[in-house]
Amino acid sequence: MDNKNKQDDDSIHDGIFYAPWEKTFNRILTPFEEFIHRQATSGMLLMLMAILAMILANSGFSEFYSQLIDTSISIDVGSWGLEKTLHHWVNDGLMALFFFVVGLELKREILVGELADMRKAMLPIAAAIGGMTVPALIYFFINPEGAAARGWGMPMATDIAFALGALALISHRVPKALITFLVALAIVDDLGAVTVIAVFYTENIALDALAVAGGLFGLLIVFNRGGIRNLTPYLIVSIFLWYMLTLSGVHATLAGVLAAFSIPATPKYNPMRFNRRVKYLMKRFEFSHEHDKNIMNNDELRAIVCSLESGAQSVQTLSQRLEHSWHIPVAYIIIPVFVLANAGTPLELASLSDTLAHPVALGISLGLIVGKFVGITGVSWLLLRFGLVRLPKDVRFTQIAGVSLLAGIGFTMSMFIAELAFEHQENLLLISKTGLMFASLFAGVAGFVCLYVASRSPSPQ
Repeated sequence: MDNKNKQDDDSIHDGIFYAPWEKTFNRILTPFEEFIHRQATSGMLLMLMAILAMILANSGFSEFYSQLIDTSISIDVGSWGLEKTLHHWVNDGLMALFFFVVGLELKREILVGELADMRKAMLPIAAAIGGMTVPALIYFFINPEGAAARGWGMPMATDIAFALGALALISHRVPKALITFLVALAIVDDLGAVTVIAVFYTENIALDALAVAGGLFGLLIVFNRGGIRNLTPYLIVSIFLWYMLTLSGVHATLAGVLAAFSIPATPKYNPMRFNRRVKYLMKRFEFSHEHDKNIMNNDELRAIVCSLESGAQSVQTLSQRLEHSWHIPVAYIIIPVFVLANAGTPLELASLSDTLAHPVALGISLGLIVGKFVGITGVSWLLLRFGLVRLPKDVRFTQIAGVSLLAGIGFTMSMFIAELAFEHQENLLLISKTGLMFASLFAGVAGFVCLYVASRSPSPQ
């Protein structure tokens, strides 16, 4: 009996109840959770997935890898059915969730983030436009006609996970404003990539399906304007929106962005209203708690806790909650799965030099490495030269140059565009993926070295 009481006492510490193994689990999980939340971790995971995909595609597992991603999966409900390969389910289905999170980030940045103040946003916006335009022009100059010309959108995109991961490795040596600059630049870059996909990589439009999709998006806006803050109606309509865009010919992943833009970004309660509500409920909580301290027996206590939970949700925006809850699943499951399904490129070492010298690979490489550097650094220099903008606090121009090299890491979004551009051109698709991986690797190393050298001495105060 004494042992049992001792165990019960050990399970309670300062009003906190611990399950028998909970403390042991916490000692294991807490360091893992901290590792997961580090900025560099996502980039490291993507790199590992890319390496694994390359190993699978260039080893005895190549046939298994190819058959796996080409496995046909169908969803059937009565006489209705939708059939796609695993590869297409990943690219069209899972990536819609990636674009949903991208859309939420875009909306937040436009409303209250780095893109909300035009004076602060002018430099990263203009730099991003330069960083998209110059690479596309370089690629198009090298590949002006034929099937290869469709790939001009590939060197425009920056992979924010890889770029931030590389920058996070030396985050202690660079000012926080430089990281903010890269984030804002990459957000504008994502918006540009989404626009390019919607306008230039859409074929055979089915107007009737597109009209229905437009009506569904309008319904989402009605939900927003009507003050609906429950996720379920948005989720149901967004699934139908995704399906109708699939039928329309517009790439279905854009449903993620449209759905994100319709999610409410205003809370039910403002912070002061929530503060008053909490104080009132806590007075009731103390009074009820005196009568029965066991919440399983005290219905009033449980009702008060539920009200607190509801209030805590109401003081946050739905978009804020969704962005927070979906960030880790997208960063650590969806994008790695996409990379694993798309980065497996068979390499012929004997002909690797010829592959990298191919106009498609050359256009991608020069676009990402030279084009991003010239576009971002050049536009930034011109704006600074004419006094239209100022450098972010404590940031040197040489650090802007280093970030422009990191922006040449064009992996996830660039590979996505490659799949759209060369869907029926297997040889060009393999060449473009090879060029993307080598160019991104070079840009990442060059940007890291440049920033390391540029940040050797303390930033000016």
